[in-house]
Amino acid sequence: MMGERMGAQEALFYEFSLERHVPAGHLVRAIDRFVDLAGIRAYLKPFYSETGRPSIDPELMIRMLLIGYCFGIRSERRLCEEVHLNLAYRWFCRLGLDGRVPDHSTFSKNRHGRFRDSDLLRHLFEAVLQRCIAEGLVGGEGFAVDASLIKAEASRQKGVDGKAGLSPEVASRAVEEYLAVLDDAAFGAATEVTPKFLSPADPAARWTGAHGGQAFFAYSTNYLIDVDNAIIVDVEATTAIRQAEVLAAKRMIERSMDRFDLYPARLMGDSAYGSAEMLAWLVHEHGIEPHVPVFDKSARRDGTFSRTDFAYDHVRDLYTCPGGKELRRYRRRFSVTRDSVDPHGLMRYRAAKSDCGACALKAQCCPADPPRKVLRSIHEGARDMARDIAVTDAYVTSRRQRKKVEMLFAHLKRILRLDRLRLRGPNGARDEFHLAATAQNLRKLAKLLPGGPQISPA
Repeated sequence: MMGERMGAQEALFYEFSLERHVPAGHLVRAIDRFVDLAGIRAYLKPFYSETGRPSIDPELMIRMLLIGYCFGIRSERRLCEEVHLNLAYRWFCRLGLDGRVPDHSTFSKNRHGRFRDSDLLRHLFEAVLQRCIAEGLVGGEGFAVDASLIKAEASRQKGVDGKAGLSPEVASRAVEEYLAVLDDAAFGAATEVTPKFLSPADPAARWTGAHGGQAFFAYSTNYLIDVDNAIIVDVEATTAIRQAEVLAAKRMIERSMDRFDLYPARLMGDSAYGSAEMLAWLVHEHGIEPHVPVFDKSARRDGTFSRTDFAYDHVRDLYTCPGGKELRRYRRRFSVTRDSVDPHGLMRYRAAKSDCGACALKAQCCPADPPRKVLRSIHEGARDMARDIAVTDAYVTSRRQRKKVEMLFAHLKRILRLDRLRLRGPNGARDEFHLAATAQNLRKLAKLLPGGPQISPA
């Protein structure tokens, strides 16, 4: 028999527990155990006025931002709607059933003001990282580093010629931030090469075609992770260029040493971090094993002998060619010591012209040059160490562990939906990257440390 239609009947009293209506296995319960914002009010107190109307609770705004980045809610307007309607989000934000959700414009006002002035989002990231360390999830033995391009909030169709520069009439917060980082080695000073196009909306974003398709404006998010559990140890925003990414790796390693006393035994990375200077920095300045492929362009493709065909004698500081002749830096003694290192840190070893002219292997060695010369970096010792590591079983393991960084970037773009920035300028990129890394570490904590109090059914 068909049931009767029930009309709306307003009850006089309700007995409703928000605590019991949030499922015990919901992600918000899992990450809530690791979100400790008890000291945030004291941390922000110097940035609030002693007079005036009470502001929105900063803890509420931080909890809402964590919801947005943990669940891939990219719009702050939509985030406010979701928190208003979703019981689990209300529970996480401590709003109860009748708590008022702040307007979306509140986030912008605080983000551009006291949040950035206090470096709050960096403080939040480090607080979560400290919890990961306390829980024993960070071993500190092996670190991996990598960078990934994130599209900027800038239209590729509206770019202007990079050589012409920006029009004097262009003025915005992003332009001011661009001018402020022109001398920063992670942005404007990373390279002297003028970009092909500049974005008037976000000039600090770099025009790049690194993905092989259509070029676009982008920033780089740089991750330093502990490979034991893929915990993000540090994050840095830079312009989308290799030199800046290498600098970011150095900054992140030194910061992890200074702030958390983490001294990795080995660093894993791709060939972008295999330059002679970077390898020497790892080996000689910090004693870190470089599990990194050497960036080397000495191999020849015309069939003639490459530098690897010449044997180096460390004691006598010379090379021996396949024909048995010696290549030296100096062919005679000088009364004044000469520096044979060029501005790029390279030394030149030359054979005698008479040796090369009478050699039967000249056609295979230097058919177009009278004598053969070989270049050697002043950091060749560190390069040799990296080459020796590359033939070990430990390096095979490192190559496999290095992929954990790429998996985090895939999670960042596909699950957290951060494949394109929503905020503009270097500060906007920095804010988004810190919040996303914090969300990823919280989700990792929830996955690796399940548990928590069980909620009795209603």
